[in-house]
Amino acid sequence: MISIINYGVGNLTSILNMFKHLGLKAQITNGLTKIEQSDKLLLPGIGHFDTCMKNLNDSGLRAVVEKKVFEDKIPTLGICVGAQMMTYGSDEGQEKGLNWIEAKTVKFNILNLPHLKIPHIGWGDIIIVEPNVLFNDLPEPSRFYFAHSYHFELKNYSNIIATCNYGYNFHCAFQTENIFGVQFHPEKSHKFGMKVLANFAAMQI
Repeated sequence: MISIINYGVGNLTSILNMFKHLGLKAQITNGLTKIEQSDKLLLPGIGHFDTCMKNLNDSGLRAVVEKKVFEDKIPTLGICVGAQMMTYGSDEGQEKGLNWIEAKTVKFNILNLPHLKIPHIGWGDIIIVEPNVLFNDLPEPSRFYFAHSYHFELKNYSNIIATCNYGYNFHCAFQTENIFGVQFHPEKSHKFGMKVLANFAAMQI
């Protein structure tokens, strides 16, 4: 069962509906037992970084989630701020991130973007820089929906699996072992997003 972690933020219903459309079993839950019994986790996130981190830390779910991630090693996917939370922290706030991957979350460098608006909202082609199970059988180019003012900055380039260009190339997807993160919203990305979620559901790590 895929568990979409309900810690009070995120586009939960849209994600669940995408899995249902694919005929896949998923649930929105904040139940410790249900999370413990899961074979995959999805960490959503929308809004301010600090709010998301405080909500997760206050939810009482972090310990069981991290047990599943680091002891049971089940596939875990972060979406948007959910993926940013997996880094050390964000320029957006003061809270510490989960520190699941060697990365930080930085604001778009607007000095280099005089002709572009921040936040970056809309469709963008991704560049798959490293073959990855998350992107199996995706057509090229593949377009995904973005809505963000901040993006990941990975320390180890081997963890970068895709980039996107908005004034400059930024890291938009990463993997470290069983942990995956995407800056875009697969639940809003039509056939491309459905394929990413189907690939995630099919993972065996």
